[in-house]
Amino acid sequence: MSPRISTITICFNNLAELQTTCASVDKQTQLPYEHWIIDGSTTPDIQQWLTHTPQPPYRKWLCERDKGIADAFNKGVERASGDIINMLNSADHYYDEHTLSLVTTEFTGNPSVQWLHGKYQLERGGLWVTIGKPFDPGKLYRGMRSLSHQSMFIRRELHDKYGKYDTTLKNAMDYDLVCRISREPFVFLPQTMVVFAPGGTTYRNYLPSLAEARRVYERHFGFSWKLAGWQGRLKLLYYLLNSPIGKWLYKVKVWLKLENA
Repeated sequence: MSPRISTITICFNNLAELQTTCASVDKQTQLPYEHWIIDGSTTPDIQQWLTHTPQPPYRKWLCERDKGIADAFNKGVERASGDIINMLNSADHYYDEHTLSLVTTEFTGNPSVQWLHGKYQLERGGLWVTIGKPFDPGKLYRGMRSLSHQSMFIRRELHDKYGKYDTTLKNAMDYDLVCRISREPFVFLPQTMVVFAPGGTTYRNYLPSLAEARRVYERHFGFSWKLAGWQGRLKLLYYLLNSPIGKWLYKVKVWLKLENA
């Protein structure tokens, strides 16, 4: 029997962005087993839209305040009853209508695989680029480099084995989960799977996110000079990319097709 996919979307006061995400779910050639909307909004717009607009039978929702992103993620995980879980944030969307079909085929053909991830598109330096490379547990000191939770699909049993998201973390809760499941069998799909909306939470809080990721890594694996050096490089690139010369250099990098290097 094909694995059942539970897509979980958290949202907060952003109805238009949520509608974009829902539209990408609804056009899949293979629809999800369920699509959970976890709405922590302070305004009634999303709840009213969900309640008063016809929704597909697989769409379910919970509208109540939460204690942050990790808490909202956990509310979705606790309610999901599918075999495979994917966190697709509101405003982000599946790349095309075949994403869930690709995922189902991979898990069906490889029953020992516990999770998979693929490529994704995002805006960087004013350009839209596609990045993503096979996960390497030996390079966890690099953080979520070329890996994103939106393009990750994990078996439900991994949450039973390793727990849910750490609610003490504000930005690196997905990285913390990756550290815990890093030795589980996985597959990388070379196809583009997800498109990120510009200006996500991690991007807006980039430097605090780096500091939190360092604490997570050291909690699991101890101090690392590789991590210290890598994060120093990332900070330098962050400041450079936000300067006119940095944006020009990044355009050259993309022109040379090195954006995924």
